[in-house]
Amino acid sequence: MLRICSLVVLTFGTVSQAAAQGFSGPVRVIDGDTLDVGERRVRLHGIDAPELGQICTNPDGARWDCGTWVAQQVRARIGGRQARCEAVEQDRYGRTVARCAVAGQDIGRMLVAEGLALAYRKFSMAYDLDEKGAVVAGRGLHGTLMARPEDHRRSVREENAAPQPAPEDGCAIKGNISAKGARIYHMPGQEHYDRTVIRSDQGERWFCSQAEARAAGWRRAKR
Repeated sequence: MLRICSLVVLTFGTVSQAAAQGFSGPVRVIDGDTLDVGERRVRLHGIDAPELGQICTNPDGARWDCGTWVAQQVRARIGGRQARCEAVEQDRYGRTVARCAVAGQDIGRMLVAEGLALAYRKFSMAYDLDEKGAVVAGRGLHGTLMARPEDHRRSVREENAAPQPAPEDGCAIKGNISAKGARIYHMPGQEHYDRTVIRSDQGERWFCSQAEARAAGWRRAKR
């Protein structure tokens, strides 16, 4: 049976009215749970798959890149095919969180049932029984030792995080984007200032003044 660690919750922002409409297009597989459908980047709703480069361990101790393997399996099944999607929400990275189907078959359900992804139960119970069936049958990843993808992502972030000195220009206000997409800035001396890490590749930034931060759409942290 697949052995996994603790589960955390993914929280998503509200999808716009336009994004809530159905959309369709050819599929380009990015990884096990992320697709391009036409021109739109989609995070599949209710599932979580191992990240590209994530390592799993077989019972005999052999280590292998299960994240890349899953992406290859998904690509073989749906790459280039036409998908029809219904948006659920939009995440902090601007991706549309959606349920998608190919030839009438729910992609998320298919991947979980085949043991290529996990049901994201804290976010949706839609695929709970599909995962349980995959576990009993020993399909896909079940039978290997794998960290839950969100735990793997957190470990990578912690390994990469290092104390961040303020930029040389002295602009020390940290403009953070929360998991819900809220833009919040932290002043030196505030409770969460030291542990807030600025990731410019995710749209976060430093500010030189509170006025600059507010003008850019950030609000001050309460503590």
